[in-house]
Amino acid sequence: MLYLLYYLERIVSAMANNSNDVNTRLQDAALGTPKLNPDEQRKYLGTFRERVAVTMSVSQLKSNQYQDTFIQELKKHPDYQLFINGNVGQELIGPYMKAASQISLKFTIKTDDIYTTADQSLALVLASKESINVQDIDISHFQSSKTPTSNQEKPKSLLDKLKNSFLK
Repeated sequence: MLYLLYYLERIVSAMANNSNDVNTRLQDAALGTPKLNPDEQRKYLGTFRERVAVTMSVSQLKSNQYQDTFIQELKKHPDYQLFINGNVGQELIGPYMKAASQISLKFTIKTDDIYTTADQSLALVLASKESINVQDIDISHFQSSKTPTSNQEKPKSLLDKLKNSFLK
């Protein structure tokens, strides 16, 4: 008799645990699996901010000004992963996909509706598998200082160079 009571208790406790599991599965099916920091993941194309090394916005991608700099960053980190906003035109993201393929860099194209093509939205995100906590992740911070700006023109002649050296 004691043996029978023991088995009945086990069956009842298993059923109680199973009902919680069923409720959880039903809730997940109806609402989706809960995510950690969903807004952050939406912004950074499915990854966390702490893993991001470099980002490029849609407006920066359209300007074509940072293409060489971004590709250099890809080459520096062949073990990272590139997340691409697939809702941006193929003609804009094509060179980055080609560069990633050439260096065997893993990349993922995100085409969900939550990834917009507004100018401030991110088009490219280079991220590590682990937390790296890079402070300045915008591609503009990686632009080399070797390129002269409009205010800082290169001296054209020897006379200009001499003038500049005496004026300093």
